[in-house]
Amino acid sequence: MKKKIIIKGYKKETERVVSYIPFRYIVAIFLVVLETLAVIGVMTLLTIFIPYFYFAVVATQVGVAVAIVNRKDNPDYKLPWLFFVLLIPIVGFMLYFMFYSRKLGKKQSKRLNGLTKQRVMKDDTESLLEVHAENELVGSQAVMLGTLSDSHLYGNTDIRYYPLGETLFAAMVKDLKCAEKFIFMEYFIIEGGLFWDTILEVLKEKAASGVEVRVVYDDIGCMMTLPGNYYKQLRKFGIKAVPFSRLRGQANNEFNNRSHRKITVIDGRVGFTGGVNLADEYINRVEKFGHWKDVGLRLEGEAVNELTRLFLIDYGLNDKNANDYFADYYAYEQYEQEGYCIPFGDGPKPVYQRQVSKAVILNMLNQAKRYVYITTPYLIIDSELIEALENTAMRGVDVRIITPHVPDKKLVFLMTRSHYNRLLAAGVKIYEYESGFVHAKTYLSDDETVMVGTVNMDYRSLVHHFENGVWIYKHKVLEDIKRDFLDTQEKSVKFELGMLKENLFQRFIRALAKVFSPLF
Repeated sequence: MKKKIIIKGYKKETERVVSYIPFRYIVAIFLVVLETLAVIGVMTLLTIFIPYFYFAVVATQVGVAVAIVNRKDNPDYKLPWLFFVLLIPIVGFMLYFMFYSRKLGKKQSKRLNGLTKQRVMKDDTESLLEVHAENELVGSQAVMLGTLSDSHLYGNTDIRYYPLGETLFAAMVKDLKCAEKFIFMEYFIIEGGLFWDTILEVLKEKAASGVEVRVVYDDIGCMMTLPGNYYKQLRKFGIKAVPFSRLRGQANNEFNNRSHRKITVIDGRVGFTGGVNLADEYINRVEKFGHWKDVGLRLEGEAVNELTRLFLIDYGLNDKNANDYFADYYAYEQYEQEGYCIPFGDGPKPVYQRQVSKAVILNMLNQAKRYVYITTPYLIIDSELIEALENTAMRGVDVRIITPHVPDKKLVFLMTRSHYNRLLAAGVKIYEYESGFVHAKTYLSDDETVMVGTVNMDYRSLVHHFENGVWIYKHKVLEDIKRDFLDTQEKSVKFELGMLKENLFQRFIRALAKVFSPLF
């Protein structure tokens, strides 16, 4: 949330815009801290004043450590939790009980059971056979992705690529003005400024004319950018708005399972997605970390139904009064286009039993023959992904990764760079976008397949958050994406092995950052 303040100087007054957290969020965060300290405090007092209670604490500590080892989670995620549990008595296992889980709560899971049953009715048999006939490995990728994400394979869909947020913004506004039936928008961040204010005026006009308008924004993502009751303000304009997973001050997984999705759907025919949030830095209207490099996609055709479904699931999850029949919002127009795509979602259990996006990336790396080009703002990855990148490069595949040169979070930047030397030693080529911050998430391989969406190469995206992306095979848009990657590479600094020289203290900090990176 932004607020203008006047700073009085010796001879003049200066106006400055500052960010502040609305009171509701302060109360919620305070309750979480208070609840955590209270539980730990009670356990500590019991240990001090009740005879032999200490032995029960030790037994619990050992039991929790054994439970962590036996869980099916990634070993990299287990390690920091074992550190807490074994080295910090009481505090460690109490934090484990309160915050370890990455699953949705029982109430959310129950509601989702009904929502996720409303699928897009489509027979993929013919399309899958065609892809299998062209390339068996890619066909198997499509089958796997459809199974994991409960999505479908689509042909005859027009796909356009936007290499900057500014071009995506112009296209979105143009299409929004043409809406006749409904507009759905879901974003991690919304902030007042040229981008959002322009779109909001269109939404208000459309809602007043009878078009159904719905907006979902992440409650924590917008903590510093919107008033705490912003959904009520939007409802006054006739816009059906809900915050995703409203922060209530409970010491559980509500800080983990956020909606990082970026979805716009117009009349079920046109859909937008990518890395761009609805704030002015994404269109370089304001500069925070140098030039902001982001990308987006526009889909037109039957494949948009998958984005519609994702939105309606998230809306229904956060509005208990929603009782939508999803099929009412599906459209079935087709366009004469070569190539195929699968728009898909990803997120925590029980919605998704496996890590969908990670499986796509691993398959792409393992099956690549000539090259894999990746842009990502963060490179905070587990040993499985690191080894996949190394193995791909060591068997002669040209693996290139572009990350930001200007960081938005210094600690995360430190974690990102902590992987450079190992990857460089295996032959992976690493570049940093010299002009500023890369927020694009693109994964391109062999001029055949690409994934574009909201998925970063970090634990937040790959494990905790609700995400979405579009997997594309042999569509003409791949040429645009490859060209943009190479153009971005030309504006980037190439790293060589040994460039990141570190003293003993810096090596220690990087090592510590790597241990605890799964918690960030």
